[in-house]
Amino acid sequence: MKKRVLFVVLIVSIIFSLIFFIVSVFMKTESHHQSFAYSDKVLTNPLVGYAPSALEKSVSDDISLVYVDVTWKELEPSKGVYDWESIEKENQFDRWRKEGKHVVFRFVLDLPSKEVHQDLPEWLTQEMADPGDRYDSSYGKGFSPNYSDPTLISYYQKAVAAMAQRWAKDELISYIQLGVVGHWGEWHINQEAGTIRSLPTQDVLDQYVSPWVEAFPDKDILMRRPFALAKKYQLGIYNDMAGNAPSTKTWLKWIQSGGVYDQTGETDAIVAMPDAWKKSPIGGEFTSANSMQTLLERDLDQTVDLIRESHTSFLGPKIAQDVNDNKNGYQTVLKNMGYRLWISDANLRFEGKEKTRLSMVWKNSGVAPLYRNWQAYVYVKNWAGQVVEKVPLDLKLANLEPDQSQEVAVTLTTKGVFDAIKNQYSVSVGVVDPMTQTDALHFAVEGQEEAKQLVLFE
Repeated sequence: MKKRVLFVVLIVSIIFSLIFFIVSVFMKTESHHQSFAYSDKVLTNPLVGYAPSALEKSVSDDISLVYVDVTWKELEPSKGVYDWESIEKENQFDRWRKEGKHVVFRFVLDLPSKEVHQDLPEWLTQEMADPGDRYDSSYGKGFSPNYSDPTLISYYQKAVAAMAQRWAKDELISYIQLGVVGHWGEWHINQEAGTIRSLPTQDVLDQYVSPWVEAFPDKDILMRRPFALAKKYQLGIYNDMAGNAPSTKTWLKWIQSGGVYDQTGETDAIVAMPDAWKKSPIGGEFTSANSMQTLLERDLDQTVDLIRESHTSFLGPKIAQDVNDNKNGYQTVLKNMGYRLWISDANLRFEGKEKTRLSMVWKNSGVAPLYRNWQAYVYVKNWAGQVVEKVPLDLKLANLEPDQSQEVAVTLTTKGVFDAIKNQYSVSVGVVDPMTQTDALHFAVEGQEEAKQLVLFE
């Protein structure tokens, strides 16, 4: 009897051992893990960095943005006739689109210069009862429109609608700096000569803002200061005095706690928007008040601190110059703008029936989010480099703020992908730019900074 019991126990043990062996063979509960190191090298990424003029004949390889400004006189030289062809040709739209670069756009009504001129079309001022004021000041010469004039506002809103019909769906134009008002579209005027009337109050100026918000719902729109209008419409902000400590600190103080709008005397026009950068981009250009040598050499640490504190994504058209004298400063500033996405860890786990679970930890070590929920994909490639499986990731990149991480997982169904090395498969990730329909991001991962697809397993 005792021997029979022992025999039964032995048989049961053998059966369980066989079951365990079979399960371990077919289920493969083990996993492959890969860790990656963060890289602080300069990256060229869409929508961030320097934005030189779109008129330039050549730009450096690290440029992904260009700046375009258009005056009303250029846009609509004759009433109701818009000169799209000249504007797009002069600013090389086709070239930049082909090269995968995006545009920072600004519509301006008043550009001071050395010559007597006006930037409003002649047909428009002839229809206005009180068109505005000519000026000759330390800023230069030009014509400051009467922004309260209802005829100006009516035709302006038609012009914005026309631009939207032409460009609202064009992925080339990504940022709109809502200039329009004031010299250079910077929402201030110089009244030193006493010949220019004050800007109107916010209820009037809203008529210059709301048409863009309605007509360009898919674009990031920025204003010069943290105006109540910017908060109302959840817009970004730009600083055209970037690098100048006194001006930038005042600008940052406005963002933090609001202030008085000295152009109109309104105490409720500039409001606190300390978290604006989390949802909308911060841009601008380098100040003309300080030399590039000062900004990029002597005061480089201060320049970088101000840019980081501002959560700056881009600067242009006045930018740092990549010359031998300040190349280190140029690159240091570039590394401290915008997002820097990378993956710290990846794990492959076999889940049975030829299903493999890929999990990753995505991180942002930049100063700002991407602001675009561009689609990220996982690619499985065979030994010949052909994509045999492409799976979209459920990942909202715009929500990945600086110093945050997010774990995301996806199921792969390619047979044998778990044993990637043995079966000569590779697993990689990429983020597609809708304009080019190709992978466009460079990840901040050591050894793979130049690649537009990050290899996880190979």
